[in-house]
Amino acid sequence: MYVVDQYVLHLLQGLARKIDDSYKQYDFGKVIRLLQAFYTRELSNFYFSIIKDRLYCEKASDPKRRSCQTALAEILDVLARSFAPILPHLAEEVFQHVPYIQEPKSVFRTGWTTTSSVWKKPGLEEAMESACAMRDSFLGSIPGKNAAEYQVTIVIEPGLLFEIIEMLQSEETSSTSQLNELMMASQTTLLSQDAPNMPADTTELKGTFLINLEGGDIREESEYKVIVTPTTKEKCPRCWKFTAESSNTLCPRCADVVGGK
Repeated sequence: MYVVDQYVLHLLQGLARKIDDSYKQYDFGKVIRLLQAFYTRELSNFYFSIIKDRLYCEKASDPKRRSCQTALAEILDVLARSFAPILPHLAEEVFQHVPYIQEPKSVFRTGWTTTSSVWKKPGLEEAMESACAMRDSFLGSIPGKNAAEYQVTIVIEPGLLFEIIEMLQSEETSSTSQLNELMMASQTTLLSQDAPNMPADTTELKGTFLINLEGGDIREESEYKVIVTPTTKEKCPRCWKFTAESSNTLCPRCADVVGGK
């Protein structure tokens, strides 16, 4: 599964545990607060905005698309079961309309929330939080503008942070990598040293991130740069990403998807 999909399942497991504890203490108000915070901050503001392109534009059977569909199915299951004691009719209606086979079709006949222990991956937090720090720098530099109209170059000094971010993008430049999906940009370039020549209309942002692993046994602070440049590509008429050579032709990814049907 994609790292961001694994990460949201990691967060979901923590949510399910907190909700279970709150019900045991009869603290129903806390249950609602936990759910509202999760679906507002983690889902709507973050996860859903990131996966739209992969969900809508990849081939129906593509493993990348199936990865986020798997995460979405688990999220729906845990959330519906979690609010079932408080909103029983809504939870039951959700279970009556899930688009996959589930028997019996009742939230009250299939048990309480279940999460897998393999979902818990604290190490993913460092990868996601560091990438999101760079994402926030990028998006903060273009307030009110479409991120897809820009290309991003991330420069990280060699070290642990570079190795972590490299998990999200193995190639130097990509418009379809996990890192670029997080950035929501036209394309993302990952470098370990400054690029020699950058356009005049470039915005350069600097930051630092402290890696803290193994309970503090592994600590390393690294500097990074986020370089933002308007893209020279055209808007793809299918996915609306600025990755096409002309406005009336599909981008390479969409051409492959459409051609493979």
